Amino acid sequence: MNYLTLFLLLLQVPATAILLSRLLKGPGRHPPIEPQQPTPELLGSVSVVVPTLNEALRISPLLESLSRQSYELREIIVVDSKSQDGTPDLVKLAIQQDPRFRLMTDDPLPPGWVGRPWALHNGFLHSSEGSEWFLGMDADTQPDPGLIAGLVKTAEAEKYDLVSLSPQFILKYPGECWLQPALLMTLLYRFDPAGVNTKQPERVMANGQCFLCRRSVLAAVDGYSSAGGSFCDDVTLARNIAAEGFKVGFLDGAKVLKVRMYEGALETWKEWGRSLDLKDASSRAQLWGDLWLLFAVQALPLPIVLTYLFLSPPLPLPLPLPLPPSPTPTLLLLGLNGFLLVIRFALLWAIAPSYDRKTANGGWLFWLSPLADPIAVLRIFLSAFRTPREWRGRKYS
Repeated sequence: MNYLTLFLLLLQVPATAILLSRLLKGPGRHPPIEPQQPTPELLGSVSVVVPTLNEALRISPLLESLSRQSYELREIIVVDSKSQDGTPDLVKLAIQQDPRFRLMTDDPLPPGWVGRPWALHNGFLHSSEGSEWFLGMDADTQPDPGLIAGLVKTAEAEKYDLVSLSPQFILKYPGECWLQPALLMTLLYRFDPAGVNTKQPERVMANGQCFLCRRSVLAAVDGYSSAGGSFCDDVTLARNIAAEGFKVGFLDGAKVLKVRMYEGALETWKEWGRSLDLKDASSRAQLWGDLWLLFAVQALPLPIVLTYLFLSPPLPLPLPLPLPPSPTPTLLLLGLNGFLLVIRFALLWAIAPSYDRKTANGGWLFWLSPLADPIAVLRIFLSAFRTPREWRGRKYS
């Protein structure tokens, strides 16, 4: 038992140090993005591109929200990949109400490309050269009025060349209220908090749901070409741009952007879990390092503490006097994992504003999401060693 205890300590202590080094950056992070009113110099400065594939059930809030953005938004290009569910019809209705909307169909998918970056690349190529900024947005997002002005003003004030936002997630069903926060925590453990300027390009984080980039920068890297084969194209492209010396930011957008990603726990497990490993944007060494860290500080603490509490042998009765001292390594291991659980619940409290649970059925399960941590880490392990064969209904060879 002592050998196992020492092994676990050797596994967990350095991982805990890395985790703490990241979390301690939190107090100095950039505050959340606020909605703002546009000013005249922003006139027509942004082109929005939305990739779609069978999004009829969830694109309407985005179309309505984009129409409410002001004159800083020059055009909204919806690039549809031959949807069969009426998505183009909804876009055509939006065109009748707002001439800034345009609908186009992307060309057949070339070998080596994934559908989403291919659609965004086509949208970029067909966007106006008069726009200073390119903004990629997903069909499941719900931007608040003032999002684009607030985002552009922040990017210009902080001299970002690329900036993306973490949203507020809308939860509806019990299973996702329990599982989704545990999956999100795998990102919080691996990367700096949103709002912290990460110095190493290979550790940059990004979110393609709201992805603002200077048009000149995107042109300099040939659009989405360098991320064309990536199932996490947002992170891949952001890291490639950071490696070229441009300033990349990842900020808290919970006050200006909501998203309804997946319906229920099963879809969340299947769809989001496929890209959370970020293997397409990482080296093999980085991937293994992240897996080790997640296993050590997120998957292990709960089982270790529960094992000690419920399965450790009871003390003999009558108790000898005086009590023999407990083995120091065992106490250290229990204390370390108790400390990690305290951190975990503190982070849960910290990310609560990133979730909209007002209409959720079983929203209280959010507070039990730490119990799903071993399952969430298992999902990352499974994804890390499998290449996706299907994404958003599109099959890949």
